[in-house]
Amino acid sequence: MSVEKTKQPIHDFNMYLVSDATGTTLQGLARAALAQFEGINPSERFWPMIRSEAQLDRAIADIQKTPGPVLFTFVDKKLRRKLQAACAELDVPCMPVLDPILRSMSSYLGLPSQGVPGLQHALDDAYFKRIDAVDFALAFDDGRHIEGLDDADVILVGVSRTSKTPTCIFLARRGIKAANIPLVPSVPFPEQVAELKKPLFIGLTESPKRLENLRRSRLHADDDNKHYDENDYLDLERIEEEIRKARRLFSKYKWPVIDVTRKSVEETTAEIYALLQRHKGRMKKQEQDHGG
Repeated sequence: MSVEKTKQPIHDFNMYLVSDATGTTLQGLARAALAQFEGINPSERFWPMIRSEAQLDRAIADIQKTPGPVLFTFVDKKLRRKLQAACAELDVPCMPVLDPILRSMSSYLGLPSQGVPGLQHALDDAYFKRIDAVDFALAFDDGRHIEGLDDADVILVGVSRTSKTPTCIFLARRGIKAANIPLVPSVPFPEQVAELKKPLFIGLTESPKRLENLRRSRLHADDDNKHYDENDYLDLERIEEEIRKARRLFSKYKWPVIDVTRKSVEETTAEIYALLQRHKGRMKKQEQDHGG
């Protein structure tokens, strides 16, 4: 009776990301996959913009020094074969991550993919829309301006340190014009802004204790420092009251609310994106009904 050997887990390894474009898609896919494994310590080796055999040779030489799994996105068949052959000799996985997606889309559409690297980064209307959205997010950060807010797709509202700014920048990378307005104690929310119809208002909230920790970290505050202990910005009871007032405001205007306490910016952005799609659907329906 033979006994099957159990493979010893690998915790420390190199992960090679080889791309004929910027590699941002590849990085996102790799990190999403690696997040599913506990106790690992991958070292990311990034080789973007590989468009020639000479460039690929340098990447292969790196892989040969300390072999590890390879994820790649190549449309050039010759480069693909060369990389796969090199990995086969080293007996390491070599995975073309976009192939299953392209095959399924090609089958559904009845069209071949163009096979041109970096098309998603072309200087087209979508690209300039993203640049415009980033400029908008920076111009309307932290309630800096009110005039022009009606051009926003989304307006995020919340007390200090609820990730408003990074979320707006992340949304801008998707071409969404996002502004944010902080809720400051004793400063009323501008009514003229609340009356805007086009933007989707979303309230961001967080647990008081988490906010206190974030604010202390932001100010590099020492818990034993009386100067910070007397600061209302860091007082837990004051923070709790800020959160209660914020929730009352959100309820008053019937804005959707997202609790960001245990969410990454990416997760918050995904929720906002879904809310925005529904908001735009309702706005379109209202326009059609009004027009009819």
